Parts: sequence; C-alpha cells; structure tokens
Amino acid sequence: MVSLKQLKYALAIEKTRHFKKAAEACNVSQSALSTAINELEKQIGLQIFERNNKQVLITADGEIILAKAKRIKIEMDELMQLAQTNKAPLSRPMTLGVIPTIGPYMLPKVLPEVRKQYPDFKLQIVEEQSHVLVDLVRNGDIDAAVLALPYPVDGLMSFPFWEEDFFWVSHKDESPSQMKEITSEEMEIEKLMLLKDGHCLKDHALVACSLQNKKQQSDFDSASLHTIVQMVAGKLGTTLVPQMALDQLIHHQSELRAIHLNEPGPHRTIALIIRPNYVRTSELTILKDIFHNQLLEKCGSN
Repeated sequence: MVSLKQLKYALAIEKTRHFKKAAEACNVSQSALSTAINELEKQIGLQIFERNNKQVLITADGEIILAKAKRIKIEMDELMQLAQTNKAPLSRPMTLGVIPTIGPYMLPKVLPEVRKQYPDFKLQIVEEQSHVLVDLVRNGDIDAAVLALPYPVDGLMSFPFWEEDFFWVSHKDESPSQMKEITSEEMEIEKLMLLKDGHCLKDHALVACSLQNKKQQSDFDSASLHTIVQMVAGKLGTTLVPQMALDQLIHHQSELRAIHLNEPGPHRTIALIIRPNYVRTSELTILKDIFHNQLLEKCGSN
C-alpha cells in the first residue's frame, strides 16, 4: 500500500530535483529515501523519476502522480489542522509568505501588535516574489501569503486589507518646492527608475501612470526599493514608492521629496491569499484585522 511517507519523499525529490538534497530535507538517509521511492514505483507500476549521475527528471506519468500527491498532502495537512480547531486562536505555528516590496515596510508596523495580543504565536515569514508565493500557497507549502493586487491568483481566495497610492520621489533640487501633487504627464519618464522585471510593484506603477508601453530608464535596474531611493538621493533619477514605505525610505532623508501621484487609485491593494478550503480562515481574519488597524494607525487613512 502506498504510504504518506513515500509521497512526502517523492514531493521532496520533485522540489529539489536531487535525491541527496531531498533526503536531507526529509531527515532520512539517501538509501532509505531511494528504497522508499523504488517501492512506490513498484507498487503503482509506473516510473516517476528518471535519474542519472547528473540530474533527476520527472516522467509524464510522474507528473500526474505528483500532482495527485500534492492534493493528498494538502488534504492531510488540513485534516490535521481541523483536528486542532478547538484550540485558542493563533496558538499554533503558521507560515506566511510576503513579497519584498511589502515585507520590510509592513511587518515592522504590524508584528509588534500581533506579538502583544498573541505572545505565544509563532509566525514564520517566507519572503519571495509573487509567482513563487502563489505556487507555495497552492501546493500547501505555506499557510497564506501577503500579495499586492491586481495579480493573477487563479484557484485561490484573496482577502484585501489595505489600499494605497504611490508617491513620486525625487531629489529636492529637481522638483518644484510648492508642488503637492504630480501627474504622470508632469513626470520626466526618461528619469523614472523602477524595480526590475518580475516585481509586481513595477507593473502596478506602470499601470497607475499608464506607462505600460513607454520606456523608462533601464541602466539602473535594481533588486530593492532601498537601492533605488539611494540612487535618487544621488540625483541619478526619480522613482515611485508605495505609501507604507515612505517613513522608512524617505522621511529621514532631508534631500528627498515625496509627492503624491495624482492618478486614479488606489494604485495597489494588499491582500491575504489562501487556498479555498483552508481550515484556519478565522485565524487569518484575526491577522487581517490587526494588519489593517496597524497600517491605518501608522500610515494614516487609505
């Protein structure tokens, strides 16, 4: 009979594409893992993996089997969680994904209150780009994720808790001192520096300014907002920053100015993303409310 342990090992191999790394992730010897996989393939009469000295490949049959194994794993995880629903809220560990353009700016504002209200709650944070987090949620590898919408999350559920606009950031010597609002037409697009492709913040900024088909400065593609802001301070260009990041990126730098982007908003929506049958929805609702209230207190109205 096929065991959950065998399916766990197979999913670990799929994730690592390496028998030794999969064995280490599962805390078993490589020989024990290999034996379990061989027995699994014999029991179902199909080959899941092709292996040689250089790589591990997944067969066409293996793709189907592993897809079913993922669904079984998710169902078993949710069954175990369901058995503990009578426990106090946020008394069990949870893993939450967050994207790099939200995590460093939102978490310091909200986690102290989470800790204050639920001192025994153990929260593990996974920081990755949106497409990675969507897959992790969908496969049951993490409980939920904080994403910026709009973003495709087909098959998942979203619970928005914050809306915000962008602010145009420039060196004070390169912007009119009396300006309180700015439109995309008033910005010098050739000087606009945004995150590299792959970050949804760039896509949201382009949509907010109706610049999807226009060329921005590309010589300084950066992996972080902080780096781009430092380049703005060096008079290398301008950028767009979300509201929740202003206090950490802008307000302590007297040489910079942040001006509200006067384009129809909100420019992005922040939401919790979960699987449709996730059993700890009530606990995530608690977190969602704390997140909203703390952002409202720390960032002002939205």
